[in-house]
Amino acid sequence: MRTAESFGPIAQKILLLLLGGLMLGLSASPSHYFRILKNINKDWERINKRALHRAIRKLYKSKLIDAKDNPDETTTLILTQKGKAKALTYQIDEIKIKPMKKWDRKWRMVLFDIPEKHKKGRDAISRVLKNMGFYKFQKSVFINPFECNDEINFVIEFFNLQPYVRIIIADHLDNELHLKTIFGLS
Repeated sequence: MRTAESFGPIAQKILLLLLGGLMLGLSASPSHYFRILKNINKDWERINKRALHRAIRKLYKSKLIDAKDNPDETTTLILTQKGKAKALTYQIDEIKIKPMKKWDRKWRMVLFDIPEKHKKGRDAISRVLKNMGFYKFQKSVFINPFECNDEINFVIEFFNLQPYVRIIIADHLDNELHLKTIFGLS
């Protein structure tokens, strides 16, 4: 996800939500349609409105979205082909941490203490961190040796769990040899 043209978590979420709208149009199953609609609505309501306007301007300037003025004085945001391609790169379950060419000898730790009322988010973030290549160090502590700040911030924003998740960068761990073996580091 680190590219010359990097977008913040809100812009990434907007692209995914617009892609979700596209998926609605392609959905043949009514139950699938309503599940997509429910998730889109929940995520849309969680976005900070001022940050939303900034992100939309940036996406528009980058030609990832287009705007169409309607006769009733509303505006419709349209995902461009370039935007569709970018949104697909942000599909949450497909995010992977790329190994660094030269490891900087730092460990990235993601710690969370998520209340029971957010159990679905807690389970989802655990699943996504494992899929991304993190090692489960303890029940709610995951570790990875590679640079992944953009990816982690996107995941935290996507699940709306900012108050409950912390990122630590450590220079040394007492069981480092075991972890180096797991990640194929020398």
